[in-house]
Amino acid sequence: MTLALAQAQLAVQAGEVPVGAVLVRRHADGSATVLAAAHNSPMTLHDPTAHAEIRVLREAARMQSNYRLEGCELFVTLEPCAMCAQAALHARVDRVVYGAREPKTGAAGSVVDLFALPQLNHRTRVAGGVLAEESAELMQRFFQSRRAQARQQAHPLRDDAVRTSDARFEQLPGYPWQPRYISDLPSLDGWRMHYLDEGPGDAPITWLCLHGNPAWSYLYRKMIPVFLAHGDRIVAPDLIGFGRSDKPKKEGAHSFAWHRQALLEWVERMDLRNVVLVVQDWGGLLGLTLPMASPHRYQGLLVMNTTLATGDQPLSNGFVAWREMCRKQPDFSVSRLFARGNPRMSPQECAAYDAPFADRGHRAALRAFPAMVPEQVDDDGAAVSRLAREFWQRQWQGHSMMAIGQLDPVLGEPVMRQLQKLIKGCPEPVLLPEVGHFVPEEGERIAAAACRVFGR
Repeated sequence: MTLALAQAQLAVQAGEVPVGAVLVRRHADGSATVLAAAHNSPMTLHDPTAHAEIRVLREAARMQSNYRLEGCELFVTLEPCAMCAQAALHARVDRVVYGAREPKTGAAGSVVDLFALPQLNHRTRVAGGVLAEESAELMQRFFQSRRAQARQQAHPLRDDAVRTSDARFEQLPGYPWQPRYISDLPSLDGWRMHYLDEGPGDAPITWLCLHGNPAWSYLYRKMIPVFLAHGDRIVAPDLIGFGRSDKPKKEGAHSFAWHRQALLEWVERMDLRNVVLVVQDWGGLLGLTLPMASPHRYQGLLVMNTTLATGDQPLSNGFVAWREMCRKQPDFSVSRLFARGNPRMSPQECAAYDAPFADRGHRAALRAFPAMVPEQVDDDGAAVSRLAREFWQRQWQGHSMMAIGQLDPVLGEPVMRQLQKLIKGCPEPVLLPEVGHFVPEEGERIAAAACRVFGR
């Protein structure tokens, strides 16, 4: 089977599905002689029958000048399909040994068991599960690579952007969800935006979770399982420049109006309904301006340490200090930032926030966003934020919930108390005295409380 796995590796190099096979003749003293070894080659040979098993049977029969292969054993890394199983039976192979099971086409018990049919006049013994883990892992890696290539071809990378390698997002703690992408929105103009979409499409609640800077959808990994267990749908995009989304090379590509427009178009394309808007940091700066564009889509608001930057109110001292730090230290460590403010996070969780930013060329958004917060009345985003303020004060009809990390030096309780006054019907906040800026890192208890508030 080790020899068969080596053949499967050759199949990968040839771009074929990684299945390898070896045919041996067993001798009376228990030793064996390899008669043939091969790997899958249907695409290379333009032959739909060129499975690894068929190729070794053909080669061994040619060498023996006999299509009967009594006394031989076939080793293959994957459970044979019906074609290969019937060929082994027809050749009178004594035994078939395979590695991983094939739940879609396996003919040795997974779908059908041709070797067990009593009507056939030859009995081939079967043994499965030999080096099964190694065989299955090889198949899994191959198809993951194929899917990544397909995604790349479906969303070609623009010359003025970079794209973080998928390898940097492998095996992140607590983040098992399937990536999804979109690039054909008018505002995106070919830039690929990543998002999560989990849970039933017709769920009673859709939680729209918007992250801030320098986070990405990983921020909501502790809340998503709670919402899923509640039977709801969760959608969480990565803003362009963050997470698994494409990253424009130039800081000037980013603007408040452009990011807002991309989110508006995405919400419409996704046709989100029964939405509870979940926001923190820039997720609120942008997200709080969305519901007024289509109020019928929104039924609730869960707001955590954020603000509306309207240009007619001064920015907090904490934010001004944060902006100055970003200006002086543009290459600050994102993982260290999370570790300082969230001591209960593991080193692996903190490192996951570094994953999107492979080098300085991937960090244009991190440099651009602090300066994008509207400070003057005519700054980009200020006017629409003032309209949003009017909406939340006078027109908002949904339920609201506020959670405040009281240790946040940037957008802490004083800022959030001001925001509470602007949101019609917003009840007394949930106060988290031991929590800093990145409130969703305490996600389980907040999500559980939100389910009670909005699931009534």
